[in-house]
Amino acid sequence: MLRPVLERLQRLDRRLLRGMRTRYHAPQAEAAVKALGKAGEWGAVWVAIGLGAAAVDATRRPRWLRAAAVAPAAVGFNYVVKLAVRRRRPRLRRLPPLATAPSELSFPSAHATSSLAAATAIGRVAPGARPPLYGLAAAICLTRPYLGMHYPSDVLGGAAIGLLIGRLWPGLSGKGAEDRLIDLAVRSAPSTAASDDGPGAGRRPSAPASQASGSRRAGEGEPERS
Repeated sequence: MLRPVLERLQRLDRRLLRGMRTRYHAPQAEAAVKALGKAGEWGAVWVAIGLGAAAVDATRRPRWLRAAAVAPAAVGFNYVVKLAVRRRRPRLRRLPPLATAPSELSFPSAHATSSLAAATAIGRVAPGARPPLYGLAAAICLTRPYLGMHYPSDVLGGAAIGLLIGRLWPGLSGKGAEDRLIDLAVRSAPSTAASDDGPGAGRRPSAPASQASGSRRAGEGEPERS
């Protein structure tokens, strides 16, 4: 029951690979895709993004540096999975691959793993940058079957692993919403009034001064009338 399904998926995998390997291969397009694939090797472009952000954003520098380390670490984890699966790279008749790789192991794609891991990790530091980050990651993923280096399923598997790594990588999340609200309330609170314990606090008002000593009362010293 399961075997026919797997064989069908493998045929679809190979058909998609052949389609991407044979369509839209003008010289200029191939040159651009090769350059993009080169930038994604060993997660180089993602390390550059993380280090560049750390250089200009001192407030979040420790988080940027942790995010910059995600892509190389994801490549290392990817290779461990490759050794366990041991799937060979695709070979199409009269369509040799348009790039090279240090290993003949194919599943999962290291470019996909490192790109999705880094895009997810960097997006946790800067949520507003997620659309261009994931756009770049998707473009790098598409270079792999386009250049004949991976089956589409290799890319999908690598992307899934990368998303998981990026979500679980520690030390990237900032303050939670509750902490941010507390900080905002503290910063906007009016300055407190002067303390009641200051000089003169608790004293009673002094009584009216008594009449000067020696002042005469009304009628005092007047001669008595007979």
